[in-house]
Amino acid sequence: MQQNSESDHIQLDLPTNSRKLNVLVGLTGSVAALKAPLLVTQLLEIPGVDVRVVTTDHATHFYDISEVPVRVYTDKDEWEMWTKRSDPVLHIELRRWADLLVIAPLDANTLGKIASGICDNLLTCVVRAWDSSRPLLFCPAMNTAMWQHPITAQQVAMLKSFGYVEIPCIAKKLVCGDEGKGAMAEVSTIVETVKQYSPETS
Repeated sequence: MQQNSESDHIQLDLPTNSRKLNVLVGLTGSVAALKAPLLVTQLLEIPGVDVRVVTTDHATHFYDISEVPVRVYTDKDEWEMWTKRSDPVLHIELRRWADLLVIAPLDANTLGKIASGICDNLLTCVVRAWDSSRPLLFCPAMNTAMWQHPITAQQVAMLKSFGYVEIPCIAKKLVCGDEGKGAMAEVSTIVETVKQYSPETS
């Protein structure tokens, strides 16, 4: 039985080390996902932190997976890893491995899904199965007009009512050319927030 468990972890690339803070980064389909390689690189610089990434398919439109210096899990992995009853279920294994989940960026679509309990991809399944005793940080990122829609404030409030921690978006000139609030928090802000949960830096 122990042998099977070890081989599963080799396949999954989810080593267990109680001395490390295992950080799972969730990426969704916002243009801010282009900062994924920088975010992961800077998170890895935090002492005692290990990182893995879960991406939605739409997020991969904005960055190159090969530029992310850790394992990136996709919806395809979820389905290909399970072929029989004894195989590991990826979203459950990721939920067990991670001590902290940070969704950066969290686009309007995935925000709505999480607020409504929808779990139709690997990332939202991880969120639905998340251990509420562990921190979940989310970094909204969307166009200003989408941010200002009344449903957005309701959905953000819903996530906060679950105990999730918002890293607020900021105002700037967006990639689409509009100016206003809705841009993802700066990478440095996200990294500093994660640092607060690391036992080696707190």
